Amino acid sequence: MDTLSSKLDKGRQLITKVGSLMLQRNLTDLAGGNISFRIEDRILMSPTLAGSRKFWQLRPEEILILDLEGNLLEGEGKKSRETPTHLLLLNKYFPQGRAVIHAHSRNIMVFCATKQSIPPVLEGTLKFGEIKFIRYAHGGSQSNELAENVAAGLIGKQGLMAEHAAAVLAPWHGIFAIGNDLHATLDAIERIEVNAYCILLGKQLLADDDRLDHSRNELKKMAEKYGSAGE
Repeated sequence: MDTLSSKLDKGRQLITKVGSLMLQRNLTDLAGGNISFRIEDRILMSPTLAGSRKFWQLRPEEILILDLEGNLLEGEGKKSRETPTHLLLLNKYFPQGRAVIHAHSRNIMVFCATKQSIPPVLEGTLKFGEIKFIRYAHGGSQSNELAENVAAGLIGKQGLMAEHAAAVLAPWHGIFAIGNDLHATLDAIERIEVNAYCILLGKQLLADDDRLDHSRNELKKMAEKYGSAGE
């Protein structure tokens, strides 16, 4: 059986891989984003400036190890300004969630910039439902307003995050997803990003919003007919 120390070492390595993969696949950018992963009574988290200074090429030793109150126990980096949001989501609001990703995914950011929610148009995103907006809160606020708003947007989705992951959009800011582990949370971010890309390109291809809506409604009917909400 793995010791806590061994689990933390593996978790730190996983976060470095996830951060690098997210940048490669345009799931976030150099401007920001954060990754956190709860292991027992410890929370692992990417340090501040992981993108702009480290280009998401992090070493395991740079991943922070925090206690549940947010005290820094280990790690070479400094805490992100959004650390309170991750701590409150993983510790206070949603104990069934074990990982949080905040990302600036390329196509999702178009929806964030225009304040449009993201409806599911692919079979693999039906389970997430419509990805909706939370009330605005500045990411650099010293209060817990951002965490409170993200949590409010996720209320009622505890079952989804326990099984896979749930997500919300922050206006002009990015996506927040929380899931039952880091793999599931990353998977949700990519599925929603591809879904957003299909919406944007589909509107250009069809030049007719109604046709895309018809296609989405047809997908919903097929899912209901075959009793499937996606993979």
